[in-house]
Amino acid sequence: MELTAENTAIVVDSTADFPEAPQRFPNWRVVPLYVRFGDESYRDYVELEPEAFYARLRNATETPSTSQPTPGDFLAAYEELAGYERILSLHIAGKLSGTIESARSAARLLAEQDADRVRTIDSESASAAIAMLGLAIQRRLEHGTSDDEVDELVARFRREAGLLFTVETLEYLARGGRIGRARAWAGELLNIKPILSIKEGEVLPVKRVRGNRKAFLEFASAFEAGTRDVPSLRVGIAHAAAPERAEALRKMVRHTRPAAEVELVTTLGPVVGTHAGPGTVGFFWFDDS
Repeated sequence: MELTAENTAIVVDSTADFPEAPQRFPNWRVVPLYVRFGDESYRDYVELEPEAFYARLRNATETPSTSQPTPGDFLAAYEELAGYERILSLHIAGKLSGTIESARSAARLLAEQDADRVRTIDSESASAAIAMLGLAIQRRLEHGTSDDEVDELVARFRREAGLLFTVETLEYLARGGRIGRARAWAGELLNIKPILSIKEGEVLPVKRVRGNRKAFLEFASAFEAGTRDVPSLRVGIAHAAAPERAEALRKMVRHTRPAAEVELVTTLGPVVGTHAGPGTVGFFWFDDS
């Protein structure tokens, strides 16, 4: 079967930090996760926008918690897409969240009528990286593609896509249990900036530097070493209530790789922001040649 934008839909969860996706692409849907302050639960982006979330987080006496969508949430999204023959459901790394398990449960329920209609895909990453994988798939759908080509793209994306970020403090990652192998650095920071990545769904420590300026120099060095200056190089930037740092990253990308396309600059939503913490900034890249 040829997959096209007319017969194939893309579903992402809200940790893709791409809330405008359905407005840009009729065949996209976003399923929100949940963030909870005490007894109050909100749907990510839908009932709590990033600006309001970070304002509340700064004054919160206890850290909010997050939870994955229910299988019913995914089922509702899949059923809303009844006019599409196929659905590609792309999600945050299974090692970071149980979201993809909820998606798989919903897909199994639909499989009783159509075994091949929904394919769930673990991005093995987070935030704008999920959106960028979806955008790479969308480009192929718009020209016509196949399951094999999508499989090859996903495998190459997992293997080759770059991701670097830095946080103000490891406290939020540690509280939420998402700290991975960077745990050894917790409590040792002071003015030390940790450079982190995500590989195979796990947060990994890359380097420790002193101050934001050296962190950005490290970003630039790694980006230059790991990429070519070609138009097929796609970049996404994400930040947690740190627009000036996101703009500095955008300028660094433009200076280092003038031919690259910055296809997404986004704010980390409430769910990702709960675990990353205010001041986080990072970027993602993939040569979609």
